[in-house]
Amino acid sequence: MNTEEIFKKAGAILDGHFLLTSGLHSPIYWEKFHVLQHPRYTEQLCGLISKHFANDNIEIVAGPTTGGIILAHEVGRQLGVRSLFAEKEGDKRAFRRGFGVKKGERVLVVDDILTTGKSLFEVLDLVREQGGLVAGIGVLVNRSEQEHDFGAPLFSCLRSKTITYKPENCPLCASGVPLVKLGTSTQPLK
Repeated sequence: MNTEEIFKKAGAILDGHFLLTSGLHSPIYWEKFHVLQHPRYTEQLCGLISKHFANDNIEIVAGPTTGGIILAHEVGRQLGVRSLFAEKEGDKRAFRRGFGVKKGERVLVVDDILTTGKSLFEVLDLVREQGGLVAGIGVLVNRSEQEHDFGAPLFSCLRSKTITYKPENCPLCASGVPLVKLGTSTQPLK
């Protein structure tokens, strides 16, 4: 089963009018936790990332909270290296709980869904601030409309350009389609 089939089988590709974490609006929402709740799907998708970076001498796999925790752990398990996660701390990310990257360690940064790259850039900045070498980036779905320059090779299990709108230019808002925020608090917005 390929990545898109996994997301469809898990009921993870939703249609509607959604507020993304980035603040953008979209008619499509990739609900990664519908996939990540199934260990066999998570293992299979992380296997694609692990296989892609298997010969890159990865020493640590790091991801942003929350989906990135699961992905970092599973990719780390498959590569036989440790994993850690970066939590929000103000407007940045931080390795807390005694976690950290040593100078010169080769780090693979993973995340679930790439739209604007904000959470990836935050983790990349943190890794580089601590002296780590970013060996690569792996994501489940790259849904961004534009290419990003992360300064490291990017691998995505699935590339699916999905349209997004700035709130002030959103035709769904103009048509009166209710805006929904999914994630930790699924609710229609007023």
